Amino acid sequence: MGRRVTLPVLTMVVVLVINLPGLARAQTSVDWTQFRFNQRHTGVQPFETDITVANAKFLWPAFQDQLGALVDGSSPAVVGGVAYIGSDDGTLWAYPADGCGQGLCTTPLWRSTNLAQIIDAPAVANGVVFVGSQTSVTSAAGKLNAFAAAGCGHALCPPLWQGDAGAQSILESSPTVARGVVYVAAYDGKLYAFDAGGCGHALCQPLWTGATGGHVESSPTVVNGVAYVGSDDGNLYAFAAAGCGSAACAPLWSGSIGAPAFSSSPAVSGGKVFIGSDHFLAAFPAGGCGAATCKPLWRGTYPNSFLGGSPAVYRGHVYIGIESMVGAFGADGCGQLVCQPLWLDFGSGAQASVLSSPTIADGVLFVGRNTGQVLAWKAAPCGRSVCDEIWSGLTGDPIVSSSPTVVNGKVYIGSADNLMPENIQGRIYVFALTI
Repeated sequence: MGRRVTLPVLTMVVVLVINLPGLARAQTSVDWTQFRFNQRHTGVQPFETDITVANAKFLWPAFQDQLGALVDGSSPAVVGGVAYIGSDDGTLWAYPADGCGQGLCTTPLWRSTNLAQIIDAPAVANGVVFVGSQTSVTSAAGKLNAFAAAGCGHALCPPLWQGDAGAQSILESSPTVARGVVYVAAYDGKLYAFDAGGCGHALCQPLWTGATGGHVESSPTVVNGVAYVGSDDGNLYAFAAAGCGSAACAPLWSGSIGAPAFSSSPAVSGGKVFIGSDHFLAAFPAGGCGAATCKPLWRGTYPNSFLGGSPAVYRGHVYIGIESMVGAFGADGCGQLVCQPLWLDFGSGAQASVLSSPTIADGVLFVGRNTGQVLAWKAAPCGRSVCDEIWSGLTGDPIVSSSPTVVNGKVYIGSADNLMPENIQGRIYVFALTI
């Protein structure tokens, strides 16, 4: 089964920041190591102290990092002062997280050799960056790619090693690292588990695989020895994270979400696992129900509406994109089998789909919308059925399917600049406080 090493979820460095003579406060530098912040995938960054409900309106574009093609789905990881993100042309990029001293940064610390397509978020653990891709422009086979986080001493870096993830691409499924194992899912319908230390060869085979009944674009979530993943067959699957002693493992249990999961990833909080689909949000007991097939505790929906992205869970509420808005449901349900949102977060201006997953930091909820905007609301109820945004920021392209990364007083998100030539349109946009 390979070695097991406990990997840190995040790293914090405490420094002293002087604000006024005789006054000081502790400022925490936080690493965002993987999609949805940590392996529970709740989308909550609990250590933010700079950006608050009171000052979020003062966020302003700080700088941009120039990438290759459009960022579609990939979300930034920020670790050790470096921001990592993938672009649709199959390149993994590494830029200084604090910028280059100019409005547009054009020279990365390093970038990867071409991986054909990257639309998932990188994960960083023990000095290694993991990201999924397809093999090449002529082969749709899936690959897990492992790079040295510090680069290779050159501008262009090849993978340290690759994991064989079957005959079809890794799409929006982002790697998750837990206890020395990297988990990722592929469009062939399987969950793959690899030794995070590699295998001593350029191409590594998985420790084990778990099959679902449909394509998988969902990112695996690993908590308390269980790996959860959604499938396009409309089910949530739970596997033993340590495998089963065989190359192919059956699930511990599965449960019907009600519709295909697509790219929605499970979030585990308060003994429940939440996952979205194209029309439903579903809540299951994280420990299963004692049977092979489990019914949801409750489902959330909104009439005739599309739900997008992965759920965020914060202080008794579950947030998920609904059409061009974000809906907030009670985490304990509503006492019925089917629940409506408690309120909707509405952004002004032109309307388009919210495919981005919400991020919550210090009581502020951030999400991208396909109007070229990043929007923010109070995560708490506003006392009305529809709540207005407290801030919005613009990117240079309507497509904002990347999810916000909020750390150290900055908001990072991927998109593009649609006024630039095709081969240099990708961007990381970074917003910071102006006060």
